[in-house]
Amino acid sequence: MINKKNVSIVLGIMCFALTIGICIQIRTVNKYNSPVSTNYEVNNLRAQVLKYKERYDALIEQTEKIDSELQKEIEKATENNSELEYAKNQITDGNKMIGLSEVKGPGVIIKVEDSKIDPNAEMNLNNLLVHDMDLLKVINELKNAGAEAIAINDQRIISTTSIICGGNTISINGTKIGSPFEIKAIGSPEALANLERPGGCINNLKEKGLIAELKKDNNITIPKYSGVLNFKYLSNVD
Repeated sequence: MINKKNVSIVLGIMCFALTIGICIQIRTVNKYNSPVSTNYEVNNLRAQVLKYKERYDALIEQTEKIDSELQKEIEKATENNSELEYAKNQITDGNKMIGLSEVKGPGVIIKVEDSKIDPNAEMNLNNLLVHDMDLLKVINELKNAGAEAIAINDQRIISTTSIICGGNTISINGTKIGSPFEIKAIGSPEALANLERPGGCINNLKEKGLIAELKKDNNITIPKYSGVLNFKYLSNVD
């Protein structure tokens, strides 16, 4: 009887020790497996992003090649034909106006970026960041000053361009962009530089604590709009 009792005690102690060992092992595996799993997911997502970026770059390259070949064919077709030449010029001018062709000329370059003020000295951190309304005010003043083409960080501003805040970034034409923001505008440098006047948007940005500077440039290049124009409601008047 005593032997059976001793055996039972020993077996109980062994089972208890085994249970503790299993629990420790499970916790150890979970502890070290979680970062590994997270790193795997991050690397997998990074690989997918790179894959889609490669596809995107390839499509852009293919599109540019097709555009170049199309332009050559248009040049051949309109050669020695005044009517077709006139039509081609009309299309070219139209593309410049709506943002579908790369353009260059004199104008100004404006750089706007988040404040360098110590965040601990400001109760509301949003006051230290560039917001969509800040960029919209600059764009509107540039248009009022006669800007013929505008881009923010090489995103061409067209009639359907959206500028929307999203956390600490701003979405322009669906592309997320962070500070600093480089705004290029083609037009009369003297007229566009008027944004630095007292009460103008450049001084207003500085008064908010943001960093803003404007410089004239006689050789600015603004890229074409890279998206797809899709007009759902416009139609020709018969």
